[in-house]
Amino acid sequence: MHCPFCQNPETKVVDTRESDDGNSIRRRRVCLQCGRRFTTIESTQLLVLKRDGDLEPFSRDKVINGVRRACQGRHIDDAALRQLGRQVEERLRASGSAQVTSEEVGMAVLEPLRNVDTIAYLRFASVYRNFSSLDDFEKAVEELRRCGAQKASEAEAVEETGKMLSAS
Repeated sequence: MHCPFCQNPETKVVDTRESDDGNSIRRRRVCLQCGRRFTTIESTQLLVLKRDGDLEPFSRDKVINGVRRACQGRHIDDAALRQLGRQVEERLRASGSAQVTSEEVGMAVLEPLRNVDTIAYLRFASVYRNFSSLDDFEKAVEELRRCGAQKASEAEAVEETGKMLSAS
């Protein structure tokens, strides 16, 4: 890092702090030649490769707005959409890749959206999974039913375990 005042390449970090969102680091530095202090902000950038070949920075707001369109007419609060956007970004960043495709972004939306609203999930899935027939919708509905039945049986097992523990 070069000093912005004297261009000396030798600087020392005197303080480091992570931002609230965890996506950037603020460093206070001092120039070893002129002694002046300055701040740098380091951040990672997640890039999205779009279908037309363009690269653009990942935008949580774009994800939320896309999901909001799928939720049109549904009673989904903004807090749930913000949480979903956060989950999608965390999942994509956890992949460890600096670049993801727009299809990967769409697929990362599906699981959290299914937990928020099944109708919005079907609307969104019909676009990102390229549904082309009623069979595609029927398969997705059946998948939702299986997932719902599995969650219900898991909840029953947890409830039953709780009853057994409280009885002993």
